[in-house]
Amino acid sequence: MMELEQAQLKNLTQQISEKYFDKPFLDHVCFNSRLRTTGGRYIPARRTIELNPKFLKEIGEEEFIGIIKHELCHYHLHIEGKGYKHRDPEFRELLKRTGSPRFCSELPSQKQKKKHHYYCEKCGQTYARARRVDTKRYRCGKCRGKLKKHS
Repeated sequence: MMELEQAQLKNLTQQISEKYFDKPFLDHVCFNSRLRTTGGRYIPARRTIELNPKFLKEIGEEEFIGIIKHELCHYHLHIEGKGYKHRDPEFRELLKRTGSPRFCSELPSQKQKKKHHYYCEKCGQTYARARRVDTKRYRCGKCRGKLKKHS
């Protein structure tokens, strides 16, 4: 199931909605290849779910279904007039109940871009960045310790 047509995507989303939420999905779902860092997004004003096709191609069906479940959590809570944003307790509760991921994995094609690696001298936290970081100016976000570049 590497390539999905629009009708197949709608059908898959409806099946997932019925299976995990016991509710129908009545609105619009589509692919948006312009999404770069996220697996999908829910647009409340249009009641539309947009999904990143790169996740289906690069990571696979299981991760992609997790992304659909996550976006359906936003969708169903919004329709019911409950808190549908990431920080809302209703949203977090529904994520747990349906087994939906809170975040999606990083795309393998994006991981290759991170070529600068740093670590905190104090707590050992590691950071991977695409651009260089000025270690004299920036500190560890966890403990405020000094950053050191991995050699």
